[in-house]
Amino acid sequence: MYKIRTYNQISDKGLSRFPMERYQVGPDMADPDAFILRSQKLHDEPVPDTVLGVARAGAGVNNIPVDDYTRRGIVVFNTPGANANAVKEMVAVALLLGSRRILNGMNRVQELTDITDPELMAKELEKEKKQFGGSEIAGKTLGVVGLGAIGSMVANMALEMGMHVAGYDPALSVEAAWRLSSQVEKMESLEALLKVSDFVTLHVPAIEQTRHMISSAALLRFKPGAKLLNFAREEIVDTAAVVAALDEGRLGGFITDFPLPVLLGREDCLLFPHLGASTAEAEENCSVMAAEQLMDFLENGNIFNSVNFPRTRMSRNGGYRITFSNENVPRVLGHVLSILADHDINVIDMVNKSLHEVAYNIIDVETRPTEEIVDAIAQVEGVMHVRVI
Repeated sequence: MYKIRTYNQISDKGLSRFPMERYQVGPDMADPDAFILRSQKLHDEPVPDTVLGVARAGAGVNNIPVDDYTRRGIVVFNTPGANANAVKEMVAVALLLGSRRILNGMNRVQELTDITDPELMAKELEKEKKQFGGSEIAGKTLGVVGLGAIGSMVANMALEMGMHVAGYDPALSVEAAWRLSSQVEKMESLEALLKVSDFVTLHVPAIEQTRHMISSAALLRFKPGAKLLNFAREEIVDTAAVVAALDEGRLGGFITDFPLPVLLGREDCLLFPHLGASTAEAEENCSVMAAEQLMDFLENGNIFNSVNFPRTRMSRNGGYRITFSNENVPRVLGHVLSILADHDINVIDMVNKSLHEVAYNIIDVETRPTEEIVDAIAQVEGVMHVRVI
């Protein structure tokens, strides 16, 4: 029986994926095999030695001490793409609101409380509507920074809305490239993208390499009057530099899902209260993906969509399955295979993958390893965690 400890309000559609005959799921679960959460901060949360994996129902993992978990052999999963459509639709809203003074016009209508005559109201609004004009986004260029699950959907959507699209992603995967329309112009650098874009939208993760990607230097390369959209992470943008660019008139506007006090009251800023993925469908999709990834890992040892361990999958080939993680150094796998050979354990199939400083292995064997064998594997220098499924 596997135990899953939940944090936050996780959609029942995801939690119902765990079969009751094999799983116990709840917020007060003692000695859990795994956590599933949304925004709960785990940096100061005690972690039982029983925990094998943590699934974040969302893309960002800033609330999880990933490095610490990696050293302990705990696999951290996220759910990239599960909320992609929700964010894509929010970007569409942002583009339209950012190009036309729609909100100003709607707010003006609500102010006409002293007019009771419909004809008089219509005349008043007709007279004032010029001040709420704007421009169409069709024919404009959208620069998409980051062409993963969300960025590629945003790029394809913008093309359907009649925009030209320039894209930049130095780490574009083959999988992402297949999702991307051939009409997207691939740029060789961020600087090249900024020079041609009327709107720039960010869809990269918040990691050390992307912190303040939009800096004072980057803002100097923006097309004059261009507008910046940030529905990724607050840390990607140097807000002080953005305010300076807005004050100087070099940046035409800033639309963000991460409002800060310094941005309040500005006509050139549209501030969303972190609504990017706030749809019932996105929450359901994230919870379902998180649950299915955890189950596959706990029951089969397979890893998919982990931020700290390599993607590793192998079909069950009968017999028993050994999985172990280790420091990505030479001879560890060889030592483990020698232990199996010394105990006459025949290997049916195996896979070995690595990601940066971590390696992960799945080995199917004909006979169940004894505790002595498992302990011997655990004692191999560099091995972080071992289990038999």
